[in-house]
Amino acid sequence: MTLSALRDLLHSRMPRDDRGLSAIEVVILAPVMILFILVLVAFGQMVDGRGAIDGAARDAARSGSLQWDQGNAMAEARKAAEADLSDVCSGPVTVTKTSLGFANADLFTVDVSCEIRGLAMLGLDIQTRMSGSFTAPLDPYKRKA
Repeated sequence: MTLSALRDLLHSRMPRDDRGLSAIEVVILAPVMILFILVLVAFGQMVDGRGAIDGAARDAARSGSLQWDQGNAMAEARKAAEADLSDVCSGPVTVTKTSLGFANADLFTVDVSCEIRGLAMLGLDIQTRMSGSFTAPLDPYKRKA
């Protein structure tokens, strides 16, 4: 057996090289990794939306508690909530007063809710309505303007 024949015999029994395999791995794994990152971003937006709604409820309750009458209190609460949620919600912001009375009450409670745009960036048309509630004490030293 000649040297070239022996070399051909060894090469035929040796495993073939894996050139091009990493390109196939990238083609398969890249879309999966991109989708995973997009899902993380979407759920991050939902967590951010939850914090924004809770903050808007706090601001709305505090703004309303500083007013002299219920009409002005609700108007100021709506203004505060809409200002806080202008870049978070994809629809109208709903502000409702859930505490009893106003003139003789000690507390002012509001519930703020809206549709969050968290999963819309993935093309999923899932309605995500979140709400938050907060109670603020009515200011006993408020004065009429």
